[in-house]
Amino acid sequence: MSLSIATLAVPAVLFLATLIRSTFGFGEALFAVPLLALLMPVEVAAPVAALVSITVAGIVMIEDWRKVHAGSAGRLVLSTVLGIPLGLVLLKTASEGLVKAILGVVIIAFSVYFLANPGREELRNDRLAWLFGFGAGILGGAYGMNGPPLVIYGSLRKWSPIHFRATLQGYFLPASMAVMGGYWVTGYWTVQVSRYYLYSLPVVLGAIVLGRALNRRLDGPRFLLYVHVALVLLGAALLFQAARA
Repeated sequence: MSLSIATLAVPAVLFLATLIRSTFGFGEALFAVPLLALLMPVEVAAPVAALVSITVAGIVMIEDWRKVHAGSAGRLVLSTVLGIPLGLVLLKTASEGLVKAILGVVIIAFSVYFLANPGREELRNDRLAWLFGFGAGILGGAYGMNGPPLVIYGSLRKWSPIHFRATLQGYFLPASMAVMGGYWVTGYWTVQVSRYYLYSLPVVLGAIVLGRALNRRLDGPRFLLYVHVALVLLGAALLFQAARA
């Protein structure tokens, strides 16, 4: 693709991905990386997306660190670290298409059940946080998809839109920094990656501000409705990826 087209398309993709992430606290990875991969090699697209993830999480933490459920975020991060090695084993031994298909079906089933029975299921404490964090670690280590278990956990805990967004960033900031460190060690953080990131940074910052404003306008029940609709779409995307695989 010519530089002029990529110069316009990459910031547009990152703007929309960042707007989704800044509004809901999750969801940009499955949107950004596949579209960026149409414009550049995946080994460039993934580090660019990781840098944007660090930027979003860092700014949200600066703005709303008081809204983070620190205990929840800490438990999720620690159990994620334990799950990553199992995810790496899964990456080498299991069929990616089969795992994504199963994950897609589980996510869709959970969200459809939640939408049909709003407010019925709830976790009143963090006793099971390790289970969801461990699952996020497995999926992150295998396929870079930490998000779904964390989003399900946040919805079951009935966090408000502000707390939901902030707490997930409290998780994603150290996780994305660790991923970016891996890209640096393996040589995937290149000058080209930094260039794409830097010239997209102004629109990324604008999307963060706009997403924050949209997040503040959402009430709890409506926010959870949107979250589960987004999860259904995410599950459908995983099924589509599995079918292609």
